[in-house]
Amino acid sequence: MAMTLRLTDEQNRALIELADTLGVSKQEAAVRAILEAAERRGHRERVAELSASARARYADLLDRLGR
Repeated sequence: MAMTLRLTDEQNRALIELADTLGVSKQEAAVRAILEAAERRGHRERVAELSASARARYADLLDRLGR
């Protein structure tokens, strides 16, 4: 699906720099950045879920260790 991405001059310069660093086109750099951001977000959410689950599961133990 085609999409137009409107960037400020500063954002465009950053994208050009990223593309140059990666040795890819601006489009590929943008796609990689989007996928990487989505992956990081999903990972953070999963870690938060697992942390909450572990805190609930071991609440008594954690309370005793805190004394």
